[in-house]
Amino acid sequence: MFKFYDPDTLVKNDLELILVEKYLGDLNLGDVPAYKFKLIRQGSDRAIGHINLRIGNTHDIVMYNGHIGYSVHPDHRGHRLAARACRLVFPLAKQHGLKVLWITCDPDNAASRKTCEILGGMLVEIVDLPEDSEMYQDGERQKCRYRIEL
Repeated sequence: MFKFYDPDTLVKNDLELILVEKYLGDLNLGDVPAYKFKLIRQGSDRAIGHINLRIGNTHDIVMYNGHIGYSVHPDHRGHRLAARACRLVFPLAKQHGLKVLWITCDPDNAASRKTCEILGGMLVEIVDLPEDSEMYQDGERQKCRYRIEL
């Protein structure tokens, strides 16, 4: 059985991550266990984005989905919140024994590509999505794969 850890308080300056779900995953669907957080400005409870940390090294995680997924609401972009949020979950990833994290993004998503570079990620390749994947069905065709050493 998968063991979740208590992520404690994840705060840096004015950014705080609030745990909203510990998702056990469903390997039959290719889902791995995940921590799901909302991003807030400290002192507020209004979400300004979200971040998920996926624990596992399945083919889909490593190739297409990535260990970390994030989004920042449009009116809060441009302040490196995604990079700051990623750094806040790195210790939790290490606690689960992950030594390498993969983050993927669309090739035309310049902001996410910049976030990966800020985090020290190395672009390994751009891969085509399999036609049977949910992302492909949603109209996406490729993913950039960034490798981050913890």
